Amino acid sequence: MSPTVKGLGIDRLTLDQRLTLVQEIWDMIAAEPRPALLGEAQRQELERRATEDDSAPDDVIPWEQVKTQTLGRLRQP
Repeated sequence: MSPTVKGLGIDRLTLDQRLTLVQEIWDMIAAEPRPALLGEAQRQELERRATEDDSAPDDVIPWEQVKTQTLGRLRQP
């Protein structure tokens, strides 16, 4: 069974104590090592795309055009 606020007595703490506890828990979570979100192949592909984008900064499609085209495709039967 998972711990609960009442089971741990957190509901009996003052507001300042609860805020301190939240900050300590957050800091503890932030300090834990986490597995990489991307695999090596994904990271390389992301780097390749970023480099390609940097080399041609004017080769873009405006958001409104992308949005209009996408919504048009979604409305087609």
